Amino acid sequence: MIKKIFLFQVLFLSLAVAGCVPLIVGAGSGAVVYSYTNGNLKASYPAAFVETTKACIDTLDYLQIQLVDKTSTGIKTTLNAKRSDGSPVTIEIVMLAPLITEVSVRTGVVGVWNKKNSELIHASIAQRL
Repeated sequence: MIKKIFLFQVLFLSLAVAGCVPLIVGAGSGAVVYSYTNGNLKASYPAAFVETTKACIDTLDYLQIQLVDKTSTGIKTTLNAKRSDGSPVTIEIVMLAPLITEVSVRTGVVGVWNKKNSELIHASIAQRL
């Protein structure tokens, strides 16, 4: 428990120093910290990289968002997709540690980002992890 509190404090302080506004959402046994900067809604999940990537792809399928392109380097995967209204969705998954993965979601085009849709996608990803 002390380790979780310490990790939470380190995450919170690192986001505060970075100049972005963190949004903390507690659920069950853990808490997820979101940060929203330049149209990207980021969160770190306590899950393996492969499991998180699958959860992201399943989320796109569930929300009927068409996957257009998937590129992967082994520790980073980028999913480019398109909503039914034609607006783009980009999900970037990065392995921070063997069981910690950061997911960044951007919906919409530059200047017309849709934070609510990004939050919905993150909520769906969190349910699958």
